[in-house]
Amino acid sequence: MEDALDAIMRIMERAFDPAYGEAWNRRQVGDSLSLRNTHFLLADRTGREPAKPEEAVGFIMSRGVVDEEELLLIAVLPEARGHGVATALLQRFTKKARARGMCRIFLEMRDGNPAEKLYLQQGFSTIGRRRNYYKSGSDGPFDAITFARMIA
Repeated sequence: MEDALDAIMRIMERAFDPAYGEAWNRRQVGDSLSLRNTHFLLADRTGREPAKPEEAVGFIMSRGVVDEEELLLIAVLPEARGHGVATALLQRFTKKARARGMCRIFLEMRDGNPAEKLYLQQGFSTIGRRRNYYKSGSDGPFDAITFARMIA
């Protein structure tokens, strides 16, 4: 588990723009991963599970509750973006969530996050907006947009 935590933190530190304060710290990630309903996937450059955690260029973290899975974090190293890693991660994540009996996936993101295009392409729909939810960032505050996708 410690190797996976190291990989997640290495990717997160480079993937999240510090101007928005969206990255989690090591304790937050470690505490979340210690819960039995929290899941993660790592991805290599092809989007598949890497042979070793240090080969990971992307990750997803999620939390399952009853029959819904919340996508907490998704990140891909900047130099690996645009090659389908995030798409492959989302597809693997969806299959695993469905296998755990989940019927719906939801997530929340900062308005203006370029990942919105990916989510829409993967069948997510906007279901809500929280005005001025994210206070950090040089251009903030930003709205939070909630997306959902049925998978059952």
